[in-house]
Amino acid sequence: IFGHGMQADAKQKFVVGFDASFPPYGYLSDDGEYIGFDLDLAAEVAKRNGWELVKQPIDWEAKDTELKVGNIDCIWNGFTMNGREKQYTWTTPYVDNSQIVIVNKDSDIKKLSDLKGKIVCVQSDSSALVALKGDDATKENKELAASMKEITEVGDYNSAFMNLESGMVDAICMDIGVASYKLEASGDKYKMLDERLSSEEYGIGFKRGNTELRDKVQVTLLEMLQDGTFDTIVKKWKLEDSACLSLDDKTYIDGGKVPEVAKITPVPQKTDVQETVAPESTSANTGKKSFVNIALRLSEGMGATLLIFVLTLVFSMPLGLPLTAMRMSKIKVLQWIAKIYISIMRGTPLMLQLLVVFYGPYYIFKIKLPYEYRFYAVIIGFALNYAAYFAEIYRSGIQSIPVGQREAAEVLGYSRAGTFFKIIFPQMVKRIMPPVTNEVITLVKDTSLAFAVAYTEMFTVAKQVSSSMASVMPLFVAGLFYYIFNFIVAYAMEMIEKKLDYYR
Repeated sequence: IFGHGMQADAKQKFVVGFDASFPPYGYLSDDGEYIGFDLDLAAEVAKRNGWELVKQPIDWEAKDTELKVGNIDCIWNGFTMNGREKQYTWTTPYVDNSQIVIVNKDSDIKKLSDLKGKIVCVQSDSSALVALKGDDATKENKELAASMKEITEVGDYNSAFMNLESGMVDAICMDIGVASYKLEASGDKYKMLDERLSSEEYGIGFKRGNTELRDKVQVTLLEMLQDGTFDTIVKKWKLEDSACLSLDDKTYIDGGKVPEVAKITPVPQKTDVQETVAPESTSANTGKKSFVNIALRLSEGMGATLLIFVLTLVFSMPLGLPLTAMRMSKIKVLQWIAKIYISIMRGTPLMLQLLVVFYGPYYIFKIKLPYEYRFYAVIIGFALNYAAYFAEIYRSGIQSIPVGQREAAEVLGYSRAGTFFKIIFPQMVKRIMPPVTNEVITLVKDTSLAFAVAYTEMFTVAKQVSSSMASVMPLFVAGLFYYIFNFIVAYAMEMIEKKLDYYR
């Protein structure tokens, strides 16, 4: 990896950070390879400089952290410059892009004003979100956003299209390049509105001050433009209407000097040119990074986290009891049903289970559920998952009770139900408290998986705030919140355990 301010050819690897769900700029192909317009450009730049290209998929919301800590050399993936002019060291723009709106083909939405009262989906920390709600958003766009019923954020564009196709949202806002690719790939399922939310430019972002590496990449791109390679790649990805790389462009070049290009056709060089920069965005620079300010912003998601936690326990703990009864039943069919269910719930990721619960009704049964189902899907998914774990904990507690106690209860005339609830169950509760406490603490942390179905809870808010502030502080504050939350939970469970000491 190239260090800050180091010569580009001092290292062998050139690590490019990108969102792997952003076609046609960068995405995972059917062959399992990362491909795209930006990755083709990066590959050619690396080849001409004798570097080894490393394609590094990243969590888009953590891109600033990845760049700051040196995990990647640049952010190259349809990276919008507008509003971020002072946050990175940029190349000149190479793509003119616009934010547009996509709706289902049979939608009655014909123009932007028709979005009033509708549910609109955007990718978190995206240009579309900034165009609608950012500090630099136009007055018209802010009014449009205010008129919408809700703006839902998802982690990637695939989730956005899944929300649209399943009827969970009315429209999605996104980059025109990605939209064009998706429209072509999906046939006639969707349509694009003629009106556009905003226009913007794409550039390659480097760590602020790393001009030497930027200059090498910039010069190589301009050489590719001169010899026709850039245009060839543009045509390959059908971006002729968007490409804007120019030999004379000098916007965003810091240091007051344009990198010289003199390897191919002699081109008059302009030096000592003053940098041309658009008005700086205030979203990432004026936000107060104090603990109190961050805590207040994170509190927006704390309520959702608490709700998921409480309702999951309310439903999963009782559900575990009949599941335990089935698992211990002498009826083989019931026993195997419980075994298979528990095996699936414990053997597959909770995130996948949430996606199945959320999208399953549509993709399996073609049932379009209301938008509110998003929350219910979270609770159903969590409850079904944790019920399997609690069932096995209950079973271990029941089987730890000596069989002699059951025999004694039978001699004394207790019924099977009476034996269980008056003798076995109280002892079982005491014995299972430590493992139950562990599962409850795990649940607190697992609530962050709710964002898999675009339900925003505290950790998702923390990532969004971290991205907007260009600081990892919100993540540490979120970690502190989780620790305090878990400390309270552990203390409460310990008190319950002490209350049950008389069962010894």
